[in-house]
Amino acid sequence: MANKRLHVAGRTPRVDHPVLWLGLLSVLYNGILAFINHNITPLSMTHVAASEGLILASAIIYILHKGIYEADLPAFLFLLFTLVVTIYVSVLNRVPFVDNFRNVLIMFCFSGLGGWSNERTIKLTFRWASLAVLIFLIFEIVSVPFYVSIVHPSDYFANTRGLLPLSYNKTGLFQNALGFPERFSFGIIDHRSSSIFLEQVSLANFCGVIAIYLVSMWERTGRWDRLLFIGTAVLILVTNDTRTMLIFCFACIVGYFVFPKIPRNFNLALMPLIIAAGFLVYTMKPNATGDNFTGRINLTMKKIMELDPLAVLGLSVDRVAEFADSGYVYLIYAATIFGVIAFWMFVCLFPAGRTAAQRRCAHSLSLFIFLNMMIGGTAVFSMKIAGLLWFVVGYMRFHDSPRIRQGRAADVPS
Repeated sequence: MANKRLHVAGRTPRVDHPVLWLGLLSVLYNGILAFINHNITPLSMTHVAASEGLILASAIIYILHKGIYEADLPAFLFLLFTLVVTIYVSVLNRVPFVDNFRNVLIMFCFSGLGGWSNERTIKLTFRWASLAVLIFLIFEIVSVPFYVSIVHPSDYFANTRGLLPLSYNKTGLFQNALGFPERFSFGIIDHRSSSIFLEQVSLANFCGVIAIYLVSMWERTGRWDRLLFIGTAVLILVTNDTRTMLIFCFACIVGYFVFPKIPRNFNLALMPLIIAAGFLVYTMKPNATGDNFTGRINLTMKKIMELDPLAVLGLSVDRVAEFADSGYVYLIYAATIFGVIAFWMFVCLFPAGRTAAQRRCAHSLSLFIFLNMMIGGTAVFSMKIAGLLWFVVGYMRFHDSPRIRQGRAADVPS
């Protein structure tokens, strides 16, 4: 009730341990499984799926125990709509296809956990997650053999994903992290860093999640936490060779001052603007290829323009694996055009926009997701990234206003 609000009369909120551990496991579970796979017993994709399922099931139980309030309905209805689309796609294609439902379930679960989190819990979650990422990143930078002896990414992906290492990969690292001479690089290490995530794309995107957290929570973040988060982000940027997150982090620095002045609903125009900009790039340089911005944008735009008309209605789901590197096309094939519209509206309208901090969160979230989907693929949907991303979005939506049901305020997390 109202007398349970936090930070009154000097009261220190209690850590909500289920929320804390579920948030941490979303980041760490692959690293934990990789340690088990290399040092204890070989694992398979079944173990990965079961671990992810257990985390999501635990989150659902926690959320249902708390109850569904009026303010939770947008996320709940989005999940329900996605379930209907999933059944529709599965029936038409005569094959169970749950990828998109799983992606939205992650968004639902972690935005829900974030919505019930108090300030102390979310701070501890991000502090410990960033510390774990930083420690393993330092291990990887200082000694690749030592890092490999703990988690051995190559063996883990071979056993759990069937991605056998190429003949030239003798490092034990995930082969996609090895990079190539022409790629953008600061030259700090001889490969793209992966840390606890075991592969380079998730580590790069975790840097983006840190940026969203900082731009949203800066005024409530202590000095030492700021140093931890900034230090982790900088070390990722100079060792992961990620151009996109380098640009995104600079955009967040500028956005800290600009985002509060922009109405939240402007986000609805962001995805069309980014796609239009991609089309302009393609028009100017239609033959550009390669692992650079123009090459990546052109790849996505070509696949958009070559869309199978049946895919728009969900009739070509068997081809979805072809588009793991083009987020917009992947989403169309996996969710139909109706699912894409629902996803677009949810990303833009679910975050709150009442305060300056909430608008910073809303705008940085939309920029992160819609930019990523133009030059990347499915990484923003994985639990390793989407977990803490939607955790902070859910927290920012509810932290300054209690849920309401039957005319009474819900208990504020304590």
